[in-house]
Amino acid sequence: MFIARHPIVLASASPRRQEFLDQLGLGFEVRPADIDETPLIDELPEHFARRMARAKAEQVALPCPEACVIAADTVVALDQIIFGKPRDRNDALTILKTLQGQTHTVTTGFAVLCPRLHLTEVQAVTTQVTFAAHADDILQAYVDSGEPMDKAGAYGIQGKGAFLVQSIHGSHSNVIGLPVSELVQILLRHGLIATHL
Repeated sequence: MFIARHPIVLASASPRRQEFLDQLGLGFEVRPADIDETPLIDELPEHFARRMARAKAEQVALPCPEACVIAADTVVALDQIIFGKPRDRNDALTILKTLQGQTHTVTTGFAVLCPRLHLTEVQAVTTQVTFAAHADDILQAYVDSGEPMDKAGAYGIQGKGAFLVQSIHGSHSNVIGLPVSELVQILLRHGLIATHL
């Protein structure tokens, strides 16, 4: 559907983010960033997501200044409290019990960094997600599936965890990890991609 007019590097090992770029028809190289992803004291979710996305893009862009680097970071929060990836299964259960029956936010910060073009774009998109309420044994069964362990907020809307979600308000792809509509608008506006003629 689209073609890349400049080399694209995705600064993420996330299969979901890679799948989104594949679906757009874009060729890209994967170079995951390795940075400290600890929030600052009292750091707000949107600021944290934007800071992480920019830091990942900057790190990956250093050895490949000719490329356009796309980086993202997804943050789950309730009442401005950030829930990262669970430390263990007990932590995953605690997170899910806290989120159930509540409306939380999922914010993805994303950065497009092209050193050769002197281009830096950093944005954040927030989606509201409402969880249904479930008994502890249901939540435990989900934790035991193993899916929550590598996901912010201890769930994946695109996988087994879809049953947890009662409703969403905003971008669905953003909850999965990349606000595709907003990203494509930036790439088109700067001429980084074009329609496949």
